[in-house]
Amino acid sequence: MSEDIWSSVKVGDEYGFELKDVSRTHFVRYAGAGGDFNPIHHDQTFAEKAGLPTVFGMGMFTAGVLARVPTEWFGATSVRRYAIKFTSRIWPGDTVSFRGRVQRLYDEDGLAHADLELRATNQKGEDLIRADATVRAWEP
Repeated sequence: MSEDIWSSVKVGDEYGFELKDVSRTHFVRYAGAGGDFNPIHHDQTFAEKAGLPTVFGMGMFTAGVLARVPTEWFGATSVRRYAIKFTSRIWPGDTVSFRGRVQRLYDEDGLAHADLELRATNQKGEDLIRADATVRAWEP
């Protein structure tokens, strides 16, 4: 992240990246790190007995990857608010686009702020998460 991001950012600017070919390994690694060992996320037989075609990823896995958008763009210490709404599931084999867009720029308490719209969208164009965040310039 460039220190001069605040002098160049404008409403409508976008930032993002893709995670291609999401795998069960992503889910298992997240389970180990986050402690979510619900078998619906890693056990094929369990998922099928629950009426699903296969395992699916944790919502918080997707939310965590989406959180990279404001932190990579503006810096981790700039994030002041991050609100998410889960709308669909992430499945093995998905390619997911994680995107952010500047919706509003303003000054508050003498510091630059930006409100961001965030989305995690699969290869079919379905939103997995809709989110918004507020970031602010670093305080000296």
